[in-house]
Amino acid sequence: MLKNFFFIALLFTSTIFANDIVISDAYVRAVPPNVQNSASFMKITNNSDKTISLLSANSNIAKNVELHEHTMSNGMSNGMMKMQQVKEIKIPANSTVELKPGGLHVMLFGLIKKIKPNDTVDYITLNFSDKTSLKITNIPVKSVMMGMKHK
Repeated sequence: MLKNFFFIALLFTSTIFANDIVISDAYVRAVPPNVQNSASFMKITNNSDKTISLLSANSNIAKNVELHEHTMSNGMSNGMMKMQQVKEIKIPANSTVELKPGGLHVMLFGLIKKIKPNDTVDYITLNFSDKTSLKITNIPVKSVMMGMKHK
């Protein structure tokens, strides 16, 4: 009886925990047929009272999935954007972080199938520092240019 209570309590806590993170406006960038990489963008809202970080992601559409950011390059190539992998994406307490072209994003390397506008990607699973994993499903594929809002 006591074991059942603790199991139910744990299950209830996990459900509440998952509800602290909300994903909205997710989409994947359409790419030409010969391009093997793409990116996914979205808004991640943290409704909890503590910072939670996105630590990793995976998808059935890509061989490898990484968290990335675009930054302005300093040095010899001043004014040029460069992309680099990041260890985590922090989502502060009670706030929203937007993953968007020209900024933070989920990079999809080694696409397993071609994606074009109006397709959907089966899923991307996001793994967070609070042990929450959220599976986003049927993600729309949209045409988008760097730094431009999607249509």
